[in-house]
Amino acid sequence: MANPTNATSLRRDIGIFGASFLALNAMIGAGIFALPGKIAINAGLLTPWLFLVVGVFFLTIVLCFAELASYYRGTGGPVLYANDAFGPLAGFSTGWAIYLSRATAFAANANVMAIYLASLHDLFAGPVARAAIITIVTSGLTWANVCGVRDGVRTMAVFTFLKVTPLILMILFGLQYVTQSTLLPALPIEFTEPGSTVLLLIYAYVGFETISVTAGETARPRKTLPMAYVGSILGTALLYFFIVLVFVSVIPAENYRVATLVDVGRAIAGQLGALAITLAAVFSIGGNLAGSILAAPRLIYSMAENRMLPSWFAHVHPRFATPDRTILVTGAMILVLALSGSFVQLAIASSVVRLLGYIVSIASLPAIRRQATPEIRKTAFRLKGGNLVPIAALLLCFWLLAQSSLQSWIAVLVLLAIGWFFYAIEYWAAHRRRTQSPP
Repeated sequence: MANPTNATSLRRDIGIFGASFLALNAMIGAGIFALPGKIAINAGLLTPWLFLVVGVFFLTIVLCFAELASYYRGTGGPVLYANDAFGPLAGFSTGWAIYLSRATAFAANANVMAIYLASLHDLFAGPVARAAIITIVTSGLTWANVCGVRDGVRTMAVFTFLKVTPLILMILFGLQYVTQSTLLPALPIEFTEPGSTVLLLIYAYVGFETISVTAGETARPRKTLPMAYVGSILGTALLYFFIVLVFVSVIPAENYRVATLVDVGRAIAGQLGALAITLAAVFSIGGNLAGSILAAPRLIYSMAENRMLPSWFAHVHPRFATPDRTILVTGAMILVLALSGSFVQLAIASSVVRLLGYIVSIASLPAIRRQATPEIRKTAFRLKGGNLVPIAALLLCFWLLAQSSLQSWIAVLVLLAIGWFFYAIEYWAAHRRRTQSPP
């Protein structure tokens, strides 16, 4: 379980608050501004409780990652877990899958940000303005992360404050609309299409694994990461519960299909409220983008550091101590995807790919436990009940995958095939180096 080191090592500038910002920004993105109405169509007044219950069930997955993270100090997260438990090919496939899901999500959310900004003023509308917004946002966040992980975390801290504050104000002003019937609805309540509804809702919680990817730049990761994992998922679940509770209390049932949180803000505080929520959506997406551009390049860096990709990608900037090449390559790829719009099918499949990454990581936990040294075991975060929590987490992941369409699975296979192609190139290159080197 030793982690390779680089001549220029990464700085451990991420503390408990920085790790929490990473997890919060990864989970609280564009989804919560659109999901409540889509879920409420099928779940009605049960929707707030459904968000909370799914968050509690999802905690089983998060707890597995919390224990896994406590065994490691290096950058890579799921890449390291799968590699140590099942070998380099599994490690690469897991890292590649999660990397693509993060990159395509960034490209998708960059377009959503452009759409929200266009709703603010005509100046931001039109294809030229859209391209300019996407280019400026992507380039700015890319360069901020090249200049240092501390700048990236500070950027996320600003976005976190700007997006959470309007949501909390919306909750505080919206609680006056909550009645006993909306808080504790009378049973039975019709709940249609539970499988597809929960699969859609789970998207509000994915992305938490971001903080394990940056463990190599986290101070005291074995203690910091488990605390950040559990605290951020519980805090996010409670925030979602109150947001959606206000939503179903303010918005009439016949408007669920078309309503968003912007409509809630307008109902509570008029155009000022609508503007505040629109800005919160922009900042929320901005924070999510900041977290993606911080985490995604570190996956490629980790795979190169573990000789799954060419060592060129493992370069660390001599001044800024950041994986500059992987950040620049990722930024360029994301920009092309976002501007071209060809990322749509990849974005649809990215959630399925991410669940596959979760399954491999969770399945690696028993092997990681056995491989850990006695010294590491003393400081590791150990789940109670042996394998009970990992088994529950795996069952949840498999059930969610069973709700996926055939189109999503085809796209997943294409994505994995692309990754395996690049892995094969590096594998044969390494084989040639070994055979041609003198004895």
